[in-house]
Amino acid sequence: MTAILIYGATGYTGQLLAAQAVGQGLHPILAGRDAHTLRPLASRLGLEMRVARLDDADGLRAALAGVAAVIHAAGPFSKTARPMVEACLAAGAHYVDITGEIAVLEALAAQDAAAKAAGLVLLPAAGFDVVPSDCLAAHVAGRLPGATHLRISIGGFGGFSRGTARTMVEGIAWGTRVRRDGRIVELPSPPRGTADFGAGPRRTVGLGWGDVSSAWYSTGVPNIDVYFEAFPAMAAVAGLPAGIRRIIAGETAQRLINRGIDRLPAGPSAAAREKARSTFLAEAWDGAGRRAASRMETAEGYTLTVWTALEIARRVAAGQVAPGFHTPVTAFGADFILGFPHVTRTDL
Repeated sequence: MTAILIYGATGYTGQLLAAQAVGQGLHPILAGRDAHTLRPLASRLGLEMRVARLDDADGLRAALAGVAAVIHAAGPFSKTARPMVEACLAAGAHYVDITGEIAVLEALAAQDAAAKAAGLVLLPAAGFDVVPSDCLAAHVAGRLPGATHLRISIGGFGGFSRGTARTMVEGIAWGTRVRRDGRIVELPSPPRGTADFGAGPRRTVGLGWGDVSSAWYSTGVPNIDVYFEAFPAMAAVAGLPAGIRRIIAGETAQRLINRGIDRLPAGPSAAAREKARSTFLAEAWDGAGRRAASRMETAEGYTLTVWTALEIARRVAAGQVAPGFHTPVTAFGADFILGFPHVTRTDL
């Protein structure tokens, strides 16, 4: 059984996944909650479709019949991951998603024993969040055995989908989570910094991103921070007082923000994706003050997500990953990212 099901196939990233899968000669099953939006896509690509809502446990399990692995692409994953994971464990399907949400990664890590008992793989964050940064973090940590601190800086964006915009606004509104002495804690305000992505220092702002979780499991480094290049909108929100950011995180404000996001384009155009590149800087320090740093350039985020998520799901479905919870690195190693186009890694 090697069938792959893409749930959330009619979303921005889901459609990219489906089209790329067909281009690779794969025949995934397309799934989602709305037959009216799913049917035209399935018809155009000549693929099977299955309709199921995440709040219908029996229907969701039925939709996974005969499926080896699910690529879960319907966020926000803080609300959608749990029912899909439960359905996968019940139906005997491996689980792959493209989240970058710390809480989701931690929740899936807590399901490690259940996944092993079921003989299944749980592998979240199989896209731009966090495959390239996870691989680079592990590479840098390997260059400095005994590292105690790890900082990951991410720059260069070709635009955001609506789903990513929602996740980033929510993340900034709630504050910045980091790892300290192995524990995830929240800072009172987002820290500021700089990073050299290859063309001189650029301003950055701390953001609670998936690597705060994943890099811990991949490297064992106990202190982890993630920074993003501070483009104007992010810098403005991050600079708001904590009280205002808490208001933004409230239900009423989030509903209004989401209405505005709904009016945005679904995501970057094909031309923008082709042109854009993303850059990562990973730095590690040990107790003696020694430092190691490496920089990596990759394809644009959504393009990379499609490539990595499909390859991960293909390998997982083929039984190439041991059961249990995994990060990209624990499943495939730090050099996994080097197998994709437009990826270069430089030790500094």
